[in-house]
Amino acid sequence: MSNVEVSDSTFQQEVERLHQLTVWGRWVVVGVLWLTVGTLSLWGLRYPISLILDHFTWAAVRYGLAFHRLAATGLAICLGSTLGVLIWQSRNILMGLPQREKKRLEQQVCRIRQQGPSHPLWKYICQR
Repeated sequence: MSNVEVSDSTFQQEVERLHQLTVWGRWVVVGVLWLTVGTLSLWGLRYPISLILDHFTWAAVRYGLAFHRLAATGLAICLGSTLGVLIWQSRNILMGLPQREKKRLEQQVCRIRQQGPSHPLWKYICQR
C-alpha cells in the first residue's frame, strides 16, 4: 500500500464506505439477535414478567432471572451485544477511529481492490 494510494480521496471514500458497511453489519447482527434469541428469551420470561407487571418487586425480578437461567442468559447476550455496539459506535463518533482500526480498514480495501469484482464487497465498496 503506497502513500499515494492512502492519500487518494477515492481510497478514503472507499475506506469510509467499508466502515459504514461494518457499522450496518453490526447493527444487523444485533437486530437478528433480538428477533431470534431476544424474542425467545422474553417468551420464556412471560410468567415472571406478568408478575412484575402486577406487583413490581426486586424479588420478582430476581425470581424471574434466577429460575429461568436460559432465558436470562439469552436476554443478557442481546443486551450485551447492543451495549457493545452502542459503546463502540459512540467511541468512534466522539474520538474518531483508532489508528489500528483505520489501518485494518485500509488493508481490507486494498485486498478488495486486488481481488477485484470477484470479491463479495466489491460492488458496495469500489464500484460507484
